[in-house]
Amino acid sequence: MKIPHIYIDTSVIGGCFDEEFSVWSNALFDDIIKGLFNPMISTVVAEEIDSAPEWVRSKYEDLLNAGAQILTPDKRSFELLRNYEKHDIIPVKYRNDMLHIALATIAGADILVSWNFKHIVRYDKIQQFNAVNIENGYRTIAIYSPREVTYYEKI
Repeated sequence: MKIPHIYIDTSVIGGCFDEEFSVWSNALFDDIIKGLFNPMISTVVAEEIDSAPEWVRSKYEDLLNAGAQILTPDKRSFELLRNYEKHDIIPVKYRNDMLHIALATIAGADILVSWNFKHIVRYDKIQQFNAVNIENGYRTIAIYSPREVTYYEKI
């Protein structure tokens, strides 16, 4: 069975330390360590993590140590980002949220995981992002929260 490539946005890393999300974010990290997912992150995540507390930056380092593929924005990802902006999917001031999706799409991630229910993990937004992906010759991307992706089972 193919091991899925999973793009992890910044909210998932921070979620490891949030009472509401920690069980699921940490379970996802455990699944990555077990080799159940091939992690992908980006320089955008690195920039967003840069000013975070040390314990959050340490969790980011755990992804690097697990062999996470690091994606860097390029001409194609910025072009796809501009197309998302043209379709007014979310306000431009949240362009990093759209850039995460563009990077994951261009890199061929199977899944993007996020705790951002306002702009990313939301049915109508997912439909809109995927419509633009198809319009621009890319495949659709599955977008879920870590709770929907991890193999963790509450006892």
